[in-house]
Amino acid sequence: MNLKILLPFRVLTEKSDVMHITVETDAGSLGFLPRRLDCVAALKPGIMTFKAKGEAETYVAIDEGILVKTGQDVLVSVRNAKGGIDLNTLRKAVRDEFLSLNVHEQRMRRMMATMESGFIRRFAEFQRE
Repeated sequence: MNLKILLPFRVLTEKSDVMHITVETDAGSLGFLPRRLDCVAALKPGIMTFKAKGEAETYVAIDEGILVKTGQDVLVSVRNAKGGIDLNTLRKAVRDEFLSLNVHEQRMRRMMATMESGFIRRFAEFQRE
């Protein structure tokens, strides 16, 4: 698979020959292998893992966002992300930076997530027609 992780103003990572990807959603962890059907998923803050052919497994702390898989291309668009080797440091970043929100930010994110989910659902239905 071809993986691209996008931040609002830059591309964080672009990898080809990715063998598997694991992300966290509201429904739990979601795994992707090359032959998985196309889909769209709303991501929640957590640790994303992926393994490219011939490389060690890579960990990325991600904020909430969206994942779109079409064919062999996987596009992950998130508000914020940090790459790194030390899993404990990445977990701390998720806890301290991505999950610590004030009440106003929590309400705003919930409202945005509802709007994004509705848009994604309608867009997927439109694509099928």
